[in-house]
Amino acid sequence: MTVQAATGAYEVHLLETVAGMADRLPQGHRVWLVDARVWALYGRELRTLAGADDVLPVPIEEARKTLDTAQELCAALMARGVRRRTTLVAVGGGILQDLAGFAASILYRGIPWVFVPTTLLAQADSCIGGKTSLNFQAFKNLLGTFWPPRRVLLAPAFLGTLDAPDYFSGLGEVLKLHLMGGEGSLEAYEGLEAGLRDRDGAALREAIPAALAIKRGYIERDEHDAGPRLLLNYGHCFGHALEAVTGYRWPHGQAVVLGMRLANRVAERRGLLAPDLARRAERLFRGALTLRPQPADLEAGPLLAAMGRDKKRTGEGLALIVMRTGLAFAQVQDLAPEEVEAALEAERRHD
Repeated sequence: MTVQAATGAYEVHLLETVAGMADRLPQGHRVWLVDARVWALYGRELRTLAGADDVLPVPIEEARKTLDTAQELCAALMARGVRRRTTLVAVGGGILQDLAGFAASILYRGIPWVFVPTTLLAQADSCIGGKTSLNFQAFKNLLGTFWPPRRVLLAPAFLGTLDAPDYFSGLGEVLKLHLMGGEGSLEAYEGLEAGLRDRDGAALREAIPAALAIKRGYIERDEHDAGPRLLLNYGHCFGHALEAVTGYRWPHGQAVVLGMRLANRVAERRGLLAPDLARRAERLFRGALTLRPQPADLEAGPLLAAMGRDKKRTGEGLALIVMRTGLAFAQVQDLAPEEVEAALEAERRHD
């Protein structure tokens, strides 16, 4: 798959094995940033691939997705002789992607980098689009740049060692993109659902490229989030707030699934979403949602405050992306607090 970007086109390669990366890695000076957990699991294979390159295992957690950590990485890269033509190879999930991509975008005003995503969420969603995002103060993803990798290498073999919360976090974004792809992609997901829940390799090799192809259609029309790409935030308006109020106890993709469910409740209450489509989506949400919200997760006050701080808010009112009848998507800017409370109350009653 080729993705067009302002900085040039980049390729996304689907690989059968981790070792298959060898033929796709750029030559020349390289430095590797690897999630420390990935290094613990795959260090022997990655060391063989890296050869004489410098490898930096990096402890990764949401709380470290900050400017301070990005500066630490820049200092470590400089200490290893990084120059403008050095290629940074980042191996890990979305948090490492954000940190590595941000560091690559600012060092020498931009050095090339290659991304090797190791989580389902990163492989099927965040690996394309070019966004880098850092958290700042109480704001999630407030700081960032657009700096796409020169190449993306997808090895679903990494997914076998993901724990269940991380795997199903990714499945939530896969479901979101298949909903946004229209009737054909939704039917395809329904046919693959059982295999995806069981981490079937064939199902993953079909669903991952399909999800990326749907996302590519949005980002190539609107790389810098000026219009249609904003619709990809379906599920994120509630989801980001849920992450914030729970101290990131909810993995991102799981928060997005609950966010989609809450957004659908608002849309159905407004008469924008037909009940039959809402029920069809709800069945899939149940299959992808493995966490159960606690009462404290669904308190309107903290959630509304977090939604008010969302960086995507452009007006005085609260913004929300909703699914409409016919699998159409739209942004509303006048979400009322009482609508949020009604959606949360329905969720609290949900069995």
